[in-house]
Amino acid sequence: MTTVATPTSTSTAPTGRQVWTRTRGIALAVVLILVAAVAIAAVRSTTRHGELDPRSADPYGSRAVAELLAERGVSTRVVTTLGAARAAAGRETTLLVAVPDLLTHRQQSQLHAATAAAGGRTVLVAAGSRSVERLAPGVTADPATSGDSTLAPDCTLPEARRAGTADTGGVRYTTTHLDADSCYPSKRLATLLRIPAASGGGDTVVLGAPDILYNDRLDEQGNASLALQLLGSRPHLVWYLPSLSDASATGTSERKSFFDLLPSGWLWATLQLFIAAALAAFWRARRFGPLVAEKLPVAIRASEATEGRARLYRKANARDRAAAALRTATRTRLAPLVGVPLAQAHTPETLLPALSAHLPGDGQALHPLLFGPPPGDDAALLALTDQLDALEREVRRS
Repeated sequence: MTTVATPTSTSTAPTGRQVWTRTRGIALAVVLILVAAVAIAAVRSTTRHGELDPRSADPYGSRAVAELLAERGVSTRVVTTLGAARAAAGRETTLLVAVPDLLTHRQQSQLHAATAAAGGRTVLVAAGSRSVERLAPGVTADPATSGDSTLAPDCTLPEARRAGTADTGGVRYTTTHLDADSCYPSKRLATLLRIPAASGGGDTVVLGAPDILYNDRLDEQGNASLALQLLGSRPHLVWYLPSLSDASATGTSERKSFFDLLPSGWLWATLQLFIAAALAAFWRARRFGPLVAEKLPVAIRASEATEGRARLYRKANARDRAAAALRTATRTRLAPLVGVPLAQAHTPETLLPALSAHLPGDGQALHPLLFGPPPGDDAALLALTDQLDALEREVRRS
């Protein structure tokens, strides 16, 4: 019984240093992106905390307006549900809707139905096209916003004329109501509208920007005067801050699609990521071209070249290619020994009879050895190598 010695395997796995060298650039980029994201989130959470909340003293809060109104005898109450906002609508109440675009279509229709004939005032802050057409029928939001934030009133509305210039620049509106007051125009489109109700004596005010309500902007221009006049016309002010946790937002009559749940700007972000990935792929892609023969700068021993090719075969698990290379080389060396031309060395009908004439026994056993299928595992490949070596030695002895 012959024992075949297993050759010592050489590991082709990259070392830890090689892995770090290859991935440190990507790791550094990921760390920088994470740090930037955390920094941006921290800055945004700090500067926008309590935005348009009359209880917040932060720069973007509205506590200063609420306190000034309290000094003039106007009470301010904060509500976060549609039910509370609808119940508060009345002739003696001003209902301010802080972020109308957060309301669903169903909520907007219900809110408009509650305020249309209530006789009070409804103030919509920076209502976009998604909400203004339902909360103030006959009003349309222009897709292009105002370029300037500080504008002149240029209308006959008493509140606007007394306040003078104010920071109302933002969303611009057009209306079909002939009796509406169109104030603070930007390129002939109003950034503040007052639409009288058809009945009941109430009205709706559409404000293009929330700047006049911010704590840090209240003392600029005529912001304080305009805000106090718009919100202080009734003895009670109900400040509606729409909440995503409001049960009315999950009504079964309106089903949101997956894209409705995604934040705005997701399409541009996806496009930017796709472009970045394409550029990275182009940068890292291999350039395949025609093979160019060139002289090696140093001499490489045949054993090293053989070992290198063997490693590639092993890494690719290409036992079929390895076996084919071994059999081809063996047939090429055997053909001259038995008088077969090299051109016919790989033809079984010519090579096998010539080998049988120089070897004892049945020559049919040589066919699977020299022209058989590839081995199924590494052990079979090693056995095939030993058998080919033994055959070549026997032919040379004969």
